[in-house]
Formats: sequence, structure tokens, C-alpha cells
Amino acid sequence: MATAEFGSAVRRWRDKVSPEAAGLPTGGHRRAAGLRREELAQLAGISVDYVTRLEQGRASHPSAQVVEAMARALRLSPTERAHLFELAGLAPPGPESVPAYITPSVHRLLDRMAGTPVAVYDASWTLLQYNPPYAALMGDPSGWRGNERNGVWRHFLGLSSRVRHPPEGLEAFETAVVSDLRAAAARYPSDQRLRRLVSDLRAHSDRFAAQWDSGVIGRHEAAHKTIDHPGVGSLRLDCDVLTVAGSDLRIMIYTAEPATEDAERLALLTVLGTQSLVG
Repeated sequence: MATAEFGSAVRRWRDKVSPEAAGLPTGGHRRAAGLRREELAQLAGISVDYVTRLEQGRASHPSAQVVEAMARALRLSPTERAHLFELAGLAPPGPESVPAYITPSVHRLLDRMAGTPVAVYDASWTLLQYNPPYAALMGDPSGWRGNERNGVWRHFLGLSSRVRHPPEGLEAFETAVVSDLRAAAARYPSDQRLRRLVSDLRAHSDRFAAQWDSGVIGRHEAAHKTIDHPGVGSLRLDCDVLTVAGSDLRIMIYTAEPATEDAERLALLTVLGTQSLVG
């Protein structure tokens, strides 16, 4: 059970993190230099009401996933993260769980790529963090909850996506992500969240179940992707996936070939962000 100090610690750390440090756009009058509750909620992928109840001590049983997401959003050091788990009455996830912690050095790397669409996923392809250009390109993920934040779930359950897969590339893509998920399940057999994800996918998607049961093997590699954006039209971009040694994170980066119409459209998106480009 979380102690009263849990909410106080979250408020203290929230006050210390500036929007710029958290990768958020700034602007307008702010009464405090730190993050607002709604900004912490957006970064952590939880509701503002839940952040409020946690800070006020009216919610006392946050899950390990929520605590991890808040530690990530607040950019806590390993020691601070461990302390937040202790205040929540939980043990920090061990090596048997899919890693979801983003180190300060990886945060700094992402900050230096502020003009490029970048997203960070864990080994199960659950979205952990993204920057404003990624939200502008792919659609704002701030309202996604639970399995909605998982890329494999979104693909096989037909949730909204701006990525268009040509017929010849669809099978290879699905083989790759199913293989990635199977490999993660083998590395982290005790991770209950991952086991539930696989079970739910098999129950809700016949196509996923067929791929999973067939034992197909593939590999997620760099690829060209076509993004159908409602404001600027189609963009053909290079998508590279980098892995972080020792943490099992995936950093997905979208770039365009210089001096092309795709590069111009991507630059426009980066400047305008998620505001409407229509009308």
C-alpha cells in the first residue's frame, strides 16, 4: 500500500521537472516552473484524476506499471525510482520483468533529437515515451490506455494507424513483430503483463493466433514506411529501430531523404506539431 509520502514525493518531483526537460512544448503563462498534473498524466499515460488521487493520498494501491510510468515521466534516477517503488509498497521490477525504465542518458539522447519523430518501446512493443514530432506524425497517443499503447495490439486489432503496409510487406511485418513478442515471452516468462497480452491477442485476433501457433521466425529491421497524414498527405519515410544494450528498449526513428517532398512535409509537421493542418 502506498504511504502518504508517495503523493508528497510525486508532487515534489513534479515541481522539479520543467516542461522542456520532459520534452514538452512550452508557451503561455505558468504559475510554476514544474510539470502540471495533466502534463504528468500525459507523459505517464494515466488519467489526470488518478494522478490527483495519488497525490492527495486518496488512491493507495498503484500498480507497478503505474509507478514505473510515473518514474519514467519524472525522469527519476535509479535511486529515486527505487525509493518511489518503496513508497508505493512495491519492489522494483526485477530481471524477470520486461524492462520499462529509461535511463537519464537515454533521455538526454532523445532530447537531442527534438526535430525528429522518435518513440521508445519496450521489448513487447509497448509505447513508453514519444516526442512531439512523433505525435504530430502518427497521431497523439496521450489518450491511449492499457493495451492501446502496445503496437502489436493496435496492428492486429485494427485500431487507428496512419502506417500503410503494402501487401508484399504486410506479411513480413507481422512475422517480425510476432517473432519479437515470442522472443520477449521466452526472455521474460514470469512477466504476467506480457503473458496476458499474448493471451488477449490470441483470443481477439485469429490472424495473430495463427502466426503465433505457426512458430514463424522473422526479424524487425529498418524499413521504408508510408504514413498517410490527414493534413499533409502521404509521406514515405525511413524507419530505423535502435536497441539499447542492457535495457532491451527499442528506439524507433523516422527520417526522410533530404531535399525531397517527403522531407518538406516532415519539416512542416515538426514545426506545426499536433495542431490542425486542415482549413
